[in-house]
Amino acid sequence: MCEGCHQRGYGWKGWIELPPPQVGLGTGPWIDLSHRVSPDMPCASIFPKPSFRKLKEQPQDAFNVTELSMVVHAGTHVDSPRHYFLDGPAFEEIPLDRLYGPGVVWHLPKEPDEVIRVAELERSRPLLLPGDILAIDTGWSTRFGSDLYDRHPSLSVEAAEWLLDKKIKLLACDFATPDLVYHLREPGFNWPVHNVLLSRGILVCEHLTGHTSLAGHRAEFIFAALNIEGSDGAPARILARKIDVAS
Repeated sequence: MCEGCHQRGYGWKGWIELPPPQVGLGTGPWIDLSHRVSPDMPCASIFPKPSFRKLKEQPQDAFNVTELSMVVHAGTHVDSPRHYFLDGPAFEEIPLDRLYGPGVVWHLPKEPDEVIRVAELERSRPLLLPGDILAIDTGWSTRFGSDLYDRHPSLSVEAAEWLLDKKIKLLACDFATPDLVYHLREPGFNWPVHNVLLSRGILVCEHLTGHTSLAGHRAEFIFAALNIEGSDGAPARILARKIDVAS
């Protein structure tokens, strides 16, 4: 699985070598794949909910100023390797070319607690190319706000290793975490999917939404995550548009 994971906080193996990203391949309008930043956006129950307050507000003040307090893993966000590796890069150390480029959107409809396995990935189209971004559409973002949202799908460890072998750049999923759902974890659980991917610099985006119209197509992506110094993750505005070229 992940060498070094037995020593918590260490095991960063370095960025896998990828081809330079191509740009300007997409056509048509950009689509926003992000949840709005609000007190009600997705947030794991182990973290405090985002909070907003007005420090200045018209008409009593000359201008409006909003204060925001939130963990960097609330809502649509991107994990940096520092999320699981003290010896891995924090967000300001992520090369920009790891946050944009072409990829695919795969429609993998799932029921609560289901695990995505290698065989399903092998059947999915369009084919993955080295350096691609993979966005998974399980339909789970439509369940946000319901009791079922926390019983999200996940990836098997073997599926994560398969994606590493394919040399993807970034995995984006429409649920809280690609690791096994909370209530199915056994004592000693060590987030193996995150460890496999982040140890080699494959970034992880969680709580994606709005990408169903791109399913079954290649797409061009921009993961505009905040450049937060020393951070293990960052809120992100995700943009994508369809690539109308067969691959």
